[in-house]
Amino acid sequence: MAAVTSVMRVQQLLLSRVEDTLKPYGLTFAAYEALRLLAFSRRGSLPMGKMGERLMVHPASVTNAITRLEQRGLVERRLSPDDRRVVLATITPAGQALVREATEALNQASFGLPGLTAGQAAEVTSALRVLRVAGGDAAAGARMPAAARDRDGHAGDPDGSGVAHPDRQD
Repeated sequence: MAAVTSVMRVQQLLLSRVEDTLKPYGLTFAAYEALRLLAFSRRGSLPMGKMGERLMVHPASVTNAITRLEQRGLVERRLSPDDRRVVLATITPAGQALVREATEALNQASFGLPGLTAGQAAEVTSALRVLRVAGGDAAAGARMPAAARDRDGHAGDPDGSGVAHPDRQD
């Protein structure tokens, strides 16, 4: 019970800190995640269904987030030129600029983890990964994201964002 209570409380604290950092940019964490995912993709666009898979959220959540981002001119929806049944979400230049600024602010705020060293962040990530694998949320053999290994943004951070890049199989 103590472990569950601690994890739940830390989640609340982290989400609150991250959302406070993102508030001046008019972003929730969910919207930030969607923009960051699109910014990481090779073409700046992904099928909406694939976004749901990568963000591990229900398709309706992706649709709602993309609709709000589209209303702000940060994302556009387009039909895939390869398959007209597939809707792509594409980040706009304004979305690229905003997500860079928001990422910089999150980096300055240590992504809500002030005082944690890169090694400690890696330890927390490893400990939580055990729970994620046991719960079927993460594959046991999958590689830990670079940012989890090195929060200072060295390995696996070609754009200097300080955020790990999801697998680029788009």
